[in-house]
Formats: sequence, structure tokens, C-alpha cells
Amino acid sequence: MAFTTPPMNETHISSTHRELFYRDATDLAQLIRTKQVSPVEVVRSHLDRIDAVNGRINAVTTLLSESALRQAERAEQAVLDGRDLGPFHGVPFTIKDSIDLAGVPTQAGSKLLADNVPVQNATVVQRMRGSGAIALAKTNVPEFSYWTETDNVLTGRTNNPWNLERTAGGSSGGESASIAAGMSPMGLGSDVAISVRGPAALTGIVGLKATHGRIPYTGHFPRFLSRYWHIGPMARTVRDVAAMYQLLKGSDGIDPYAVQATDAAPANAPIAGRPLRIGFMSRDGFGPTDPEVSAAVEAAAELLRRAGHAAQETSIDVLARNDFVGIGVTLTTGEMLPEFQRMVEGREADLFFVAAHIAKQPDPVLRDYVDAQMLVQELRSAFAKYFEQFDVLLCPVIPFTAPLHRQTEYVVDGQKIVSTQIKRATVPFNLSGLPALSVPLRMSSEGLPINVQVVTRWWDEDTAFRVGALIECASTVWEKLPQL
Repeated sequence: MAFTTPPMNETHISSTHRELFYRDATDLAQLIRTKQVSPVEVVRSHLDRIDAVNGRINAVTTLLSESALRQAERAEQAVLDGRDLGPFHGVPFTIKDSIDLAGVPTQAGSKLLADNVPVQNATVVQRMRGSGAIALAKTNVPEFSYWTETDNVLTGRTNNPWNLERTAGGSSGGESASIAAGMSPMGLGSDVAISVRGPAALTGIVGLKATHGRIPYTGHFPRFLSRYWHIGPMARTVRDVAAMYQLLKGSDGIDPYAVQATDAAPANAPIAGRPLRIGFMSRDGFGPTDPEVSAAVEAAAELLRRAGHAAQETSIDVLARNDFVGIGVTLTTGEMLPEFQRMVEGREADLFFVAAHIAKQPDPVLRDYVDAQMLVQELRSAFAKYFEQFDVLLCPVIPFTAPLHRQTEYVVDGQKIVSTQIKRATVPFNLSGLPALSVPLRMSSEGLPINVQVVTRWWDEDTAFRVGALIECASTVWEKLPQL
């Protein structure tokens, strides 16, 4: 073909690396549209990368090489024919293996679902394909997406590209590791307590949990717990996540929570041109936090202050008084346990140890469940009050950098905490439904990424992207690549 190798565009993070597989999706789409590179070259570049590094990372579980190359050839012909092209025409993407791709198993990391082949695409997959994007692979998850580390008895453990002895997180750990390692430019993850933002933080990429209901959940396993689940875009750059979000949002006529108009606007949105009012919490409200993580949040607040915005340290009393991890467990267990136990009955021996432990849990006490619901209402009210005074809450994503595999407790800032506390700063935004963006800022002294979390009022993802882009401009995470 007459496509030529493009000149380097040094203005964007992923464009500083010559390999096609470390270009961001927006760059790739533009290069394809302008005939500087072909969709076939792009797909082959990522397939070669998967072949080179996935053996050490184990992030990709189902590879769609033949179908991806066929789609790439058709996409190439569409470019040559001068046809109208979608925003991600010819660009590959990956899919967390709890999200349905028609004709391809949705295994969710479980022997119980090894032969589960959906006949329809999830709404988000259909929308990505409608943009011209090419499904490249399914990525690894903990069994049923029920753990903060990606490991299971069916497809094994996923490793962190920055340090193979460390976890890439869960439950979208295969997705985050694939993107961080250059095996995919963008992908679809999902988040019930931490599962997009946490893995993004542990691998130094960008992940969005939009306002609950903003992006349809249709075609995700499990079907229950949709009150708290969110499907979200993941990529190496804020602009890619923002572009994916524009495609994915909006009602599909199926998800009962995705009922708002595509352009649903927030109450009391920031006035155009006015400096943003940013509150930050770096040490209080989320339990013990590693000093390097706290310092990163404070540094992000300072760079936003230098950009002309007002930033001050703040506190939210209900967060300081309550551990919403335990509250979330009470609520989610109460809503999923009966259906889960019916699903696994008679197959308990095939379960990974985490799912086996869940299956043995007693039914929750109704009073505890109601008390937990009341605390969530108090939390939502506190956030409503907070966002009368501020436009943004800046805080940690997780209280420490990527831990070792199967670590059950941590010492953080001199205090011992159990491993579930990794969710302390993310669960409140699932319970409240607020949008939250995980953005990489710097590397730790151990050479591991540190992300910060940008939270905005309901339906105000645009402000999260605006702030995230400013933080990204100062990020040093992608100055070097994982050494694989």
C-alpha cells in the first residue's frame, strides 16, 4: 500500500514512543484517516506485541487474531474507497472478559462459565464497533470479577508490567495490564468498588467510572448488583478515555439505570471561565495513606493552583467517621448472595478460593442492611453539600502503590491494615454514583505508578476530564516504558 511511516508528534504522551503499539488511540485513528498508516499495520503491531510480552504478563486470555485482521483489511479498504469513517476507525480495542462479545466466550475467570458463549454484543461493545474500532482480545479477570487481584483457576494470574512480582489489580487487571504493556491502546473495563480506577492506578493508565447509569451495563456478567456496577473506558491518555466516553454514554433502552439523556447536565455546573474550586484530601478520610501517595495528591492540587484554580485542603466528616468498604460489603453481599449461591450450587469444588469463601457467607441481617442503606444516604447528602462549595474533590485512588501478589495485609505510614482497605478511597463513589477519574501523575521511589483520583458532581464528567488533562500534562509516568 501507499501508506507511509508518520513523522513523530511529540505533543502527546503516547506519541513520544516510536512503536505503533505505544501510540494512543486518537493518534492511531488520525494516522489511519490520513493514510499515513494502515489498519492492518496497526492490528499486526499489537498482535506482535501480545506475542512478545503476554507470556510474562498473562493479561490477554482470548486472542481474536483472525477476525481482527479480517476487520482491519475491510477497514483499510474503506479508507482507500473514501468512505465515511468513525472516530476510531481501524483502531483495536480489548474487552474485559466479563463483557459480552457475540460468538466469543465470556468466561469471567471461572470454570463455571468456560462454555458461556453470548449471542449478542454488550451495548458498549456494539458502540465501540460502531465507531470503527476492532475487537482484538478479551482480557483476564478474577473469578466473577470478585477480587482486587486478577487471578483465577481458569486463566491464571495477571502480572503488573512495571514489576511482574506485583499485582495489576482487579477486577479489570487484565485490561489495565494489556494497555500499560502496549498490547492494546484502549479497552473496556468495569467497576463495582475499585475495578477500573484501582487497576488503572496500579499500572499508570487512565480509567473512568462515570456517573452511575451514564454508560449502559447491558451485557455484563454478573447481571446482579447493577445498582453499583459501572462499565468504564480505560486507556493511556485522558483524551482517549474522554473520546470513548462520548461514544459509550446514553440510554440503550434496556439498562434500567441508564435512563438519562446523553447530554444530561449536572446541577450547579461550573461557570465557563471561572476558576475551578478544588478541594483535596490527601491524608484524612480514607484511612492510612502512604506518604508518597499523599504527596502526589498535594502536588496535583498545587499544579492546579498554579494553573489558576483555587485549591484548598478539605474534609468530609462522614468519610472520616465511617469505613465504607465494610458498608459496601454489607450491601453488595445482601443483594448478590442468594443468586450467587444458586449459580454455584453443586460446583463449589470448581471455584477459586475467593469465590468459594463468598459462597459460604451467611445471609446478612436485615437491620445491618437497612443501617448500611441509611449511611449511604448520609454519604450522598454529604457529597451534595460538598459540591455546593467545590467543583472537584481530589484524593488518592488507593492508599499505596502496587502490592505483591496475594498480599493479605499492608503496613501503610506505620500502621497495619488489611488488604480490603485498598478500596477505601474508591468504594464511596460507587455507593454514591459520583463520577471519578483515575489519572497517572508520577512514579514512586520503587518505580511504580501513582495515580490521583478526580471526583466531580453527578453528570459532570467534563470537568473531570478538564482537570485530568491538566494533571496529565505534568505527569512523568510515561517518560519511560515498562521494561519487558
